[in-house]
Amino acid sequence: MADQYDLLVIGAGPGGYVAAIRGAQLGMKVAIVEREHMAGICSNWGCIPTKALLRSAEIYGHMSHAKDYGLTATQFGFDLDGIVKRSRAIAAQMNNGVQFLMKKNKIDIIWGKLP
Repeated sequence: MADQYDLLVIGAGPGGYVAAIRGAQLGMKVAIVEREHMAGICSNWGCIPTKALLRSAEIYGHMSHAKDYGLTATQFGFDLDGIVKRSRAIAAQMNNGVQFLMKKNKIDIIWGKLP
């Protein structure tokens, strides 16, 4: 990790990580400070995992109306743990993708928070 940076970005959400990448593309020495997860609240706990949960519910709804489509699906159910696991895996994939972009663009990640 460097002692000096041209750009220090606080927060690795959608605005922060994009700003950090752009700074690196412009030739700056960049660091990003994040307290918990890369990619921000939306990608880790809000929008993206919620959409994954909703998609599982949507598919379950389609299955319960299979007959309307000329299909037969008499026995089906759901595994709540499996649904949540899928949602968390999608969030982890987003998180890992942003971490890869930081590495690819030679951006230092400083884990922590301001006092």
